[in-house]
Amino acid sequence: MKRSSIETSVGIFVLIGILCVGYLTIKLGKLEWFEKDNYTIFARFQSISGLKKGASVEIAGIKIGSVDSITYDQDRMAALVGMKIEKDIPLTDDVIASIKTSGLIGDKYIKLSPGGSEEFLKPGGMIVTTEPAVDIEELISKYVFGNVE
Repeated sequence: MKRSSIETSVGIFVLIGILCVGYLTIKLGKLEWFEKDNYTIFARFQSISGLKKGASVEIAGIKIGSVDSITYDQDRMAALVGMKIEKDIPLTDDVIASIKTSGLIGDKYIKLSPGGSEEFLKPGGMIVTTEPAVDIEELISKYVFGNVE
């Protein structure tokens, strides 16, 4: 009788451990159980250095989406970034997309600055005004070699 209660306790402990590992795998892997309603918009950048798929898209410091795809547009010789935006967040057609860094050496993310237009981007629409990422190495080399303007 005592042996079966010990085996049951160990079994429950192992089951709880497996559930915890599964939960952490999903949380740390940034997987979602259920796909949120969202739509995709695009933006072209001259440089996206350091931006990765899955990076945050934010307005006013609030995450409203994520980077879904990064491809090279050969016709315009620029990076084409696809972003999934939450369905209930409408964006005006004059929104500005900037690539920013969280912290001094942190991850890159896209910051959206709303405009004043009354027209909204449709799913699959293109953000026209973009600002590329600041290249720290380029700034340092300009300072070191005296080309600071």
